[in-house]
Amino acid sequence: MGSFSIWHWLIVLLVVVLIFGTKKLKNIGSDMGSAVKGFKDGMKDGGASSSEPPPQQVTTQKAADHSNTVDVESKIKS
Repeated sequence: MGSFSIWHWLIVLLVVVLIFGTKKLKNIGSDMGSAVKGFKDGMKDGGASSSEPPPQQVTTQKAADHSNTVDVESKIKS
């Protein structure tokens, strides 16, 4: 009684197909597949870009050279 037999799983599968329909289940499956593929590609790209040095931070002197740069100082409200 602790484990489910194949008949239990077939009935559950039949109920899921009746509720959602085959088209919606197909769309969910393709969406999940593309999400997993995108995640794997992102992980692969993330490992390749780690060999490159991180981008340089902009210092105040470099920012002062640009005429369209706005220097803003944030203050904490108390």
